[in-house]
Amino acid sequence: MEEQKRAVVLGRVVAGRMSVEEAALLLGLSERSVWRLKSRFLQAELDPAAATADAPLPTGWTRCSQHGSSLWRRMGTPGSTTATSVSSWPSAKESPSRARASAGSCAVRGIASPRRRRAPRYRSRRERRAAAGMLVQLDASRHRWFGAAGAYASLHGAIDDATGEVLAATFREEEDAAGYFTLLREILTRHGVPLATYSDRHGVFWRSARERESIEEELIGRRQPTQFGRALSELGIELILANSPQAKGRVERLFGTFQDRLVAELRLAHIGDLASANAFLADYLPRHNARFAITPADPGAVWQVLPQGLSIDGICCFKYGRIVAADNTVRLDGVVLQLPPRIRGSWANLRVELRQYLDGSFSVHAPGGKELARSAVPATPPKLRARDWTRAPIGGVTPLPRNVDKTHPWRRYDPGGLRGRPPLTEYPNS
Repeated sequence: MEEQKRAVVLGRVVAGRMSVEEAALLLGLSERSVWRLKSRFLQAELDPAAATADAPLPTGWTRCSQHGSSLWRRMGTPGSTTATSVSSWPSAKESPSRARASAGSCAVRGIASPRRRRAPRYRSRRERRAAAGMLVQLDASRHRWFGAAGAYASLHGAIDDATGEVLAATFREEEDAAGYFTLLREILTRHGVPLATYSDRHGVFWRSARERESIEEELIGRRQPTQFGRALSELGIELILANSPQAKGRVERLFGTFQDRLVAELRLAHIGDLASANAFLADYLPRHNARFAITPADPGAVWQVLPQGLSIDGICCFKYGRIVAADNTVRLDGVVLQLPPRIRGSWANLRVELRQYLDGSFSVHAPGGKELARSAVPATPPKLRARDWTRAPIGGVTPLPRNVDKTHPWRRYDPGGLRGRPPLTEYPNS
């Protein structure tokens, strides 16, 4: 999937229908890496030795890995080093022009400048993507959609950056992962897999570095993505996080239009609940797209086909790790699911994957991906929420309880008896 995505993007760069900067954003690479891939794409051959063949490094020198070049940098360079002195380093003997061009951006990175103030960075308007499916912007708007007297609700929306077409929208009580899974499911069903998505830094999309790692993550050695981030990773979709609302202005302006036009139409239709509002969107969105959508610069859409072995239901769901109980059962939210007999042995103490779907049902899958059992669809779908990625112990280490009753002794521990209880020394067998 990743190679297919690179081929589509590089083909457009070579044809002149996409800039190197746009390709770097879609592929999650630097512009220098895109230039290198473009040259290899034109040559139609790849020589791994050419990319890594360099002379042995002298003692005290190291290669600059940020640009992938043969530029050398001395370990522990003093703060007084300048780009002029860097150009006289050993790399200048190999390629003086290359050393001078890379010295200021690579070897001197991190050295403080004598200037205390810098000119403000020049900012320009970002052009639309050339073709449909290159970039999809996602966001949600919390608003009183059913009038000033109505309750707040969150409208989740997805808009194509090239055409301005609203690909999907749904009302939820609050902004959550289930709402974005609903959008993703509709996009995959009607259009296909986009190359990239653009969103804000909501907890649905990413996990802040300030958030404490769980015990499972410490044992694995890496941060686990969010549920929605995991789905995008399975599809090979690049997730771009905006640093400001203005960066994703297209979807922000969309909600401004909705708060003007959609609110009025909902009021005229006498709609005041989420279910009726979602049914109304099926008729409203085609009329909205006919009024505001435009023709892209490139008529050839780049929607990708769903990879083989994956299903829409298997992606747009919540996945958790669980350990099968001794009676060969797995439970979720009080619902117990009995696993069928195994050919040899028992399922007890086996680590399995539990998938909870948007309709409220859930299934259990063996380590190889085979479905073992599936629960019935509940009459009243529960409120879906993204739990921890996994709760099953890894390597025999069981995490500490997180939701412990306040009357539990672990919560009531008070060695000095300051809460009206006798000190611990007066308890029997102490």
